[in-house]
Amino acid sequence: MPKRKRGITGDVASRREAIRKLERRVVETEEERSRRLSTMAQRGQDRRAEEKEEQRNSRLSDMAQRGQDRRAEETEEQRNRRLTVMGQCNQQRRAEETEEQRKENTFWGERNVYVSDNICKKKIGGRHMKISNKKTRFERIFTCLGESK
Repeated sequence: MPKRKRGITGDVASRREAIRKLERRVVETEEERSRRLSTMAQRGQDRRAEEKEEQRNSRLSDMAQRGQDRRAEETEEQRNRRLTVMGQCNQQRRAEETEEQRKENTFWGERNVYVSDNICKKKIGGRHMKISNKKTRFERIFTCLGESK
């Protein structure tokens, strides 16, 4: 007959450990919290740095699949709420954006549209044709602008 284990085991022990961790976090200072989160972030970076390309692809694929599953299960109401929150975040970001940042973002946004919609297409026989599909997007832009890399 096996010996009877003394003390608390199993689920109760892990529950008590979780409660202890929560209590520690309640009393921790901002500096301790910052240090703990920084350590966690560093561990994540180290783990990602060590993973192989195949592992990375698998991890990203799993994340994408979970996102798709979550969206497939959400109701129309949940979807609308999620999109509303995204819109509010964008509005808040735009409201906090300085005038200089706004000008820079507008400039690059307009420039990209201008480059992709107008310059990098040639009108040949009434139809728009793309220039040199073998070049990267970056090379096409500079070719179209007449600049060299």
